[in-house]
Amino acid sequence: MNQPPNLPALPLSGVTVVALEHAIAAPFATRQLADLGARVIKIEREGGGDFARGYDAHVNGQSGFFVWVNRGKESLQLDIKTDAGQEVLRRLIARADVLVQNLSPGAARKLGCDFERLHALHPRLIVCDISGYGEGGPYSQKKAYDLLIQAATGLISVTGTPEQPARVGISIADIAAGMYAYTGILSALLQRHQTGEGAHVEVSMFEALTEWMSFPVYAHHYSGRQPLRSGMAHAAITPYGQYAVGDGEKIVFGLQNEREWEAFCRLVVEEPGWVADARFASNIARVQHREELTGLIEEKFSRCSLDALVPRLERAGIANAPLNTPEDVWNHPQLAARNRWRSVQTPAGAIGALLPPATVSGFEAAMGDVPGCGAHTAAILAELGLGEPSLQHEVAPQCSAAGLG
Repeated sequence: MNQPPNLPALPLSGVTVVALEHAIAAPFATRQLADLGARVIKIEREGGGDFARGYDAHVNGQSGFFVWVNRGKESLQLDIKTDAGQEVLRRLIARADVLVQNLSPGAARKLGCDFERLHALHPRLIVCDISGYGEGGPYSQKKAYDLLIQAATGLISVTGTPEQPARVGISIADIAAGMYAYTGILSALLQRHQTGEGAHVEVSMFEALTEWMSFPVYAHHYSGRQPLRSGMAHAAITPYGQYAVGDGEKIVFGLQNEREWEAFCRLVVEEPGWVADARFASNIARVQHREELTGLIEEKFSRCSLDALVPRLERAGIANAPLNTPEDVWNHPQLAARNRWRSVQTPAGAIGALLPPATVSGFEAAMGDVPGCGAHTAAILAELGLGEPSLQHEVAPQCSAAGLG
């Protein structure tokens, strides 16, 4: 742990989380618990561990997905389909505060890890189930991946250009589900502090991303009109998006209200008459005349360089940003100035990692190491009183060559 010695214990110090997890949604939730000081024991399958370890090899030969969502955890390689593996799992759960799982539909119940059964045995245990569509209903047994949930929630229908829909370029359904699982577990821990009882936290990727789709769902249902795919533009506000500048560059900016529109007209494009122009007199009118207005704005912008335009936008109080690449973000001066980067260890050496976005006074996130596959197996088995070599071999087979042992 990187916690400075002069700071108090982290908020979740003393909380133990057992994670039957893979891919992104559940690991993202439990990584955030680990950042707050929880002990997270990640159970990895035999034959290579979490399959997200093999998604790519971008980070010193390791998966960028894996190192992002698995820092600060202990890795226990376990075959939970064997009697010996199930005995280890039972002993771990008996000591745990939280169980998190995102196994395939029905798998946790087959293992005896459903909330009803575990609550009878361990009344203080919090069980968090993450699934594609949730328990019950016609889709409860349907497998779900991020792309499929983006499609099912309508996100892809409103993303892209008028000619071509597109998926969002990050695993947004997994991230949404992971965030709601994380906050749900924190809520359940607070509830347990009041009642002494554990709780069942259930999160579906479909419902998490549908919540984030509320505006287009409302707009379509009540207006009867399908929201347009508008590329870099905003479907409901203009000017708001990417615009060409005279030196071949692009600028991204947006307006939020009529005060900003007036300032833009007077101080940026120097066309105060646009304020009273009926075509542009309100945001609704501007959206109706979007193409015409975009042409007029880009004609004005064609007369100046990006370096000249940005100060004018700043003086007018118009929010703007460059269209950065991922490497631009890595080197962003704001992250450096706010000291947001830390170094964490991985099986292949140290890498950079961002502090969690929520900065809370009095402590800093743990930012623990990224575990090798099964790196903590022997120690955890010994802790459970199962340190005999024969049992270790049965429940903790070696990582395959594809793993990161």
